[in-house]
Amino acid sequence: MTGTATRLQAAVVGLGRLGTACALALLDDPELALAGIVRRADAPAHAPGRLQRTAVVGHVRELSAVDVALVCVPAGDATDVALALLQQRLPVVECTALDGAALVRHHQVLDDAARRHRTSAVVGAGWNPGAWSAFVASFERMIPRGQTVQQRHPGTALHHSAAAAAIDGVRAALEAEVAGTRYVYVELERGARLDAVRERLAADPLFVGVPTQVFAVDDAGALEDREHQGVVLERLGTAASGPHASLLLEARFDLHDFAARAMLDAARQVRGLPHGAHRYALRP
Repeated sequence: MTGTATRLQAAVVGLGRLGTACALALLDDPELALAGIVRRADAPAHAPGRLQRTAVVGHVRELSAVDVALVCVPAGDATDVALALLQQRLPVVECTALDGAALVRHHQVLDDAARRHRTSAVVGAGWNPGAWSAFVASFERMIPRGQTVQQRHPGTALHHSAAAAAIDGVRAALEAEVAGTRYVYVELERGARLDAVRERLAADPLFVGVPTQVFAVDDAGALEDREHQGVVLERLGTAASGPHASLLLEARFDLHDFAARAMLDAARQVRGLPHGAHRYALRP
């Protein structure tokens, strides 16, 4: 492993949306530096925009100094790419979304390789898997007895969108607030009346006292900002958890930006880890 003791040199392997987000984040990071980008031989030889002065190579060995590699390739290629990097005794960070037996096998293969080649890897270092599971686990530790509700929504007013979607007669909803007025776009169930939905919405505690305009649309999903995502995480306690115990998290974000930040966080951790593959965890 090479590079300075104060600033880790990180190579980005793959330059799709995730790889681009990682590379751009590295340009602005005070602890990590962008050592270069590894792309397929048939990909363009230069990176676009702010990355145009970054070295673009076909193999990580062509870069002069690399301390850690961020694997940003499709899920089907992630195991083989990470394995090849570990065989070169290069620490690896990846965030592949796998489930069940595929995830177990992926982790085991990387753990075996990292131990054999006396290096380390951080797996599942993204938004989900990764940072999101840490939020869920912390809510469930704080309220050990209760119900966890997760809802995905577009990057607008998430909790209000969820509340509007729960109104009788509404199939889907999208809410945004502009200049103190809430605009609610509802996709109605068959046979539902807009005026009845307006009345129910006006009686909801989340909308009481705030000017609200309600509009019927054919497809609420068509209004989503597809570049951004959002989630609502709610943990509702039982009586045994204490009176009215509840936690609520509302998040709006760009999925690739958040995954990149988690990968950079893992890259800062990887040098101090024992040999082997380690599940990503948020740390202070």
